[in-house]
Amino acid sequence: MSEGPGPDCPRCPRLVEFRERYRRAEPRWHNAPVPSFGELTARLLIVGLAPGLKGANRTGRPFTGDYAGDLLYATLETFELATGTYGERADDGFRLRDCRVTNAVRCVPPENKPEPKEIAACNGFLVAEIAAMPRLKVVLALGAIAHGAVLTALGERKSAFPFKHGAIRALKTGVLLADSYHCSRYNTNTRVLTTEMFEAVFAEIRRRLGAG
Repeated sequence: MSEGPGPDCPRCPRLVEFRERYRRAEPRWHNAPVPSFGELTARLLIVGLAPGLKGANRTGRPFTGDYAGDLLYATLETFELATGTYGERADDGFRLRDCRVTNAVRCVPPENKPEPKEIAACNGFLVAEIAAMPRLKVVLALGAIAHGAVLTALGERKSAFPFKHGAIRALKTGVLLADSYHCSRYNTNTRVLTTEMFEAVFAEIRRRLGAG
């Protein structure tokens, strides 16, 4: 199950209908559950919300082709967690180092708003992915929905770990859960999240990871 859902995953009828609509409208797009990016041997797993309609849903790689990816992947490069040149497409040769990127919900939702039952339906894939990462040390949740999905996947009570930007807390499995506001254009335009705030989160994660 760690490989994620298949291209025609039927679990969420609303997302299936949305996917089929865009398969007809944009047949050259990915229009399927978006697989994770990076190696299972990574010590850092970054969990976002869901694929963007014209980003990952189009390109087939998480955070690729939209503003959130511009900021995320530039930051990963800054902290030597990626190599190559990010070119906003899945075949750009860009590679992650000791880092893996996924989403709490693998299919694009209308208006970028997955429903609770859709988040729950996809959580088993996150459970399996985490279980398949033997060296995992830190999970970075981008936003409150991803934060909640990680806690559910790891069997933790959400009330015990409220979302807080910049927080890093140890869970009972020994994994550290780090929180950041999502690197969306809306959050950066409204300065809920600045580049400096985002980089500060990664600086602390890099410190916690230490040497390979």
